[in-house]
Amino acid sequence: MFFLYVFKDFSLRETFAAIKKCGYDGVELSAIAGMCEHLILDNWQAQEAEINSLKKQYGLELLSMEVATQDEIRLEKAFAAAKGLGIPVVNIGPGGKKDDEASLKECIEMLNCRAQTAQKYGVTLCVKAHVGNAIHDTPTTLRAMEEVKYDSFGIDMDPSHIYRAGELPEEALPKVISGVKHIHIRDCPDLGPSPGVPAVQACGRGQIDLFGYFEALAKAGYKGPVCLEVIGPALSLVDASIIAAESFGYMNACLKKLGVR
Repeated sequence: MFFLYVFKDFSLRETFAAIKKCGYDGVELSAIAGMCEHLILDNWQAQEAEINSLKKQYGLELLSMEVATQDEIRLEKAFAAAKGLGIPVVNIGPGGKKDDEASLKECIEMLNCRAQTAQKYGVTLCVKAHVGNAIHDTPTTLRAMEEVKYDSFGIDMDPSHIYRAGELPEEALPKVISGVKHIHIRDCPDLGPSPGVPAVQACGRGQIDLFGYFEALAKAGYKGPVCLEVIGPALSLVDASIIAAESFGYMNACLKKLGVR
């Protein structure tokens, strides 16, 4: 499990140290230009020694990378960085328009192209269903699973987006679990469309049945990364750490109760 986004205004060293103190096993590096750019893709090699040193010092795995963009050039840089740093998964959103067949077809075509590139680098490209995008719910996720033809492609199953699509994530997960290779997780207070301020995204504070979701993951035998993703305005190091630690405690208790941690 990991935590990173609410630490967006802090250095990598401060972030790794806080994540370790909160109990996490690993991190997802963010390379989202203009939002949270701990990893600078245009010159990632300059950060390689520091990242490897922090990984060793704090005993944290590099679980995944969030890039968000669908841009071909930027994603190839992300795949190269992932290969160089030993990061197995690169996550993006689907883009496009909800309930628009032409947009969905264009999105799937893009994913096939990007997954082919990911395969060349030996990494996995994952996409999540995202509120308002071409892939936004279970049926559109299943379309992507069926029509993207590369083993280097997977689903990033984020229960908060599925919940805001009007579904119960604990019931939706078994339908797509065969394609799931990454989990982004957070809570949310209502159907949104926003997930709310950072504090109410902490696991256990919202309306999602996250224990039921973890139970479905456990029953399916899922072994991949589960990465906490909380978004929103800048926070102090104390406030960011509170959300991270509270979420870890909730998730850890769920996993222990289920006998998988």
